Amino acid sequence: MLYGKLSELPEKDIQALIERGGGELANVNDTVSSILADVRSNGDVALREYTHRFDGAKIDAIEVSQEEIKKAYNIIDKELIKHLEIAAHNIRKFHEAQMPDKIWFMQLSPGIELGQKVTALTSVGAYVPGGRASYPSTALMTIIPAKVAGVKNIVMCTPPGPDGSVNPLTLAAAKVAGADHVYRVGGVQAIAAMAYGTESVMKVDKIIGPGNVYVTAAKMQIRDMVEIDFPAGPSEVLIIADDSAHPEMIASDMIAQAEHDPQSVSVLVTTSEKLASKVKEEVLKQAQSTLRKEIVSSSLKNAAILIADSIEQCIDLSNSFAPEHLEIMTKNNNATLENIEHAGSIFVGNYAPVPVGDYASGTNHVLPTAGYARMYSGLNIMHFLKVSSIQRISKEGLATIRDTVISLAEKEGLQAHADAVRMRFSR
Repeated sequence: MLYGKLSELPEKDIQALIERGGGELANVNDTVSSILADVRSNGDVALREYTHRFDGAKIDAIEVSQEEIKKAYNIIDKELIKHLEIAAHNIRKFHEAQMPDKIWFMQLSPGIELGQKVTALTSVGAYVPGGRASYPSTALMTIIPAKVAGVKNIVMCTPPGPDGSVNPLTLAAAKVAGADHVYRVGGVQAIAAMAYGTESVMKVDKIIGPGNVYVTAAKMQIRDMVEIDFPAGPSEVLIIADDSAHPEMIASDMIAQAEHDPQSVSVLVTTSEKLASKVKEEVLKQAQSTLRKEIVSSSLKNAAILIADSIEQCIDLSNSFAPEHLEIMTKNNNATLENIEHAGSIFVGNYAPVPVGDYASGTNHVLPTAGYARMYSGLNIMHFLKVSSIQRISKEGLATIRDTVISLAEKEGLQAHADAVRMRFSR
């Protein structure tokens, strides 16, 4: 764990923290491209082979049947189903509030009306990870916004267990969310299947959802065929706090982030040396009693507790880091929030820990990591929509911009462009 005053720590250590994860994709690109090519050429045969190799499962049917989904839903405790539905309701309401007008016009000048038409994508593929844990919440987070946007075909890929079955809770979540098709395939092979299509798996227009470095590399490589949401790797949190914050709460939030993955990153930057010391002590204490102790222990090697000279310095570090999750616990949270420029999702106050956004507040937990929040937004309704511009122009309206269009077109050497306008006034 990196610990100390920002002004006294070596610059290379701070830069290594900010540039976390750099170069990892390059290390796996050759392996990923080989799997992608194999699935593209051999379809379902390749999917079954890789599922056996990587998941230890021999599968026949790649698509999970509606009967299997219904059975999974029925065996889940009804109280748990209720909580899935509460989370789904909140996610749905938040994303419904993001929906723009489907069509609008403005009058630029007499005879010229400009507008936009918003249309949903036709098909979307949601990747829901498996492996160390099941993630029914990711099924809700990826499928529900697509449903709200009006996507017609929503498919989900998720890895099976060694017996070939998909986690029942993940299947129940897919049903609650409204997935049209579910496939028992994970990893790079799942991304390939959704990008290229196979005998069993529907080809989609866009692939969304988080994954490990192999999944992320695969998503980056298939962008010549389909679009993706953004790169999303190991989870991370950065916490800005002053002496008004509670060390036990901060420590528990760092431990919660650490239990995701050995590569997860947890950072506290604070103006209080006393708070920093207490948080460090509490983190080490809580790490000993957590259920996923081994993963947390590995992850805390990537953690940092940094002491800044001012809240402004805390904010500057946060904006350089561009965290996936940002927690703000300060005396003046609104002033701090105002100066944040780069963050995937922001949690304000002592009672807004990251897990509420992971599960049930309604905001989306599929977010850019590794500094990509500098250039990407977290998953939202616009990821499932495309915008067409519209112009409605009368002869009188065209007359007002005729000379401008003709002049610019001729200057660019595009005589036919100029003639297409000129001829409308010479008939």
